[in-house]
Amino acid sequence: MQKKPLRTRVSTEEYRLLQRLREHKPAQNPPKPPATLGDRFSDIVADTVGSWRFILIQSALLILWIILNVTAYIKHWDSYPFILLNLMLSFQAAYTAPIIMMSQNRQATIDRQDAKYDYEVNKKAELEIELLHDKMNLLREDEIVEIMRLLKAHQEQLQLIEGKLSEISAQIIDNSYHLLSI
Repeated sequence: MQKKPLRTRVSTEEYRLLQRLREHKPAQNPPKPPATLGDRFSDIVADTVGSWRFILIQSALLILWIILNVTAYIKHWDSYPFILLNLMLSFQAAYTAPIIMMSQNRQATIDRQDAKYDYEVNKKAELEIELLHDKMNLLREDEIVEIMRLLKAHQEQLQLIEGKLSEISAQIIDNSYHLLSI
């Protein structure tokens, strides 16, 4: 059963939306998209490749590769233009780039869902505040009507008192004329 709004500035459509959001309770039910095995794997690869630890370890391995091939402590398996090294780095880039893109796409989807979720929470809060303002205004209107009624009643009482005071002062004046004439 839907409640009818009192006199409000919130439209009927907004009120229905508020009722739906109240039932849905967006603040208590944040979206949780399920992650597949591929999603988890791409997130792990993106986290690993995008870390300083990975960059430092890979830099150390590249420097070691170059030093060992230039100084020839071990047989030259990849001499100066380092073609094998370039091939390995190309393979690494060719495979990690799409995996990182998958992770970024998944994160973009999560971000869009979060933005939608935030919008619903903010819209609900905005409508709730608007309804609270309307209720406060209604209470003020009721208070003003009550104050006006009390003011009118006091004015009537004051007029009665004023009338009685006029009668009493007229009687006092009559009595004082009567006493002065004796």
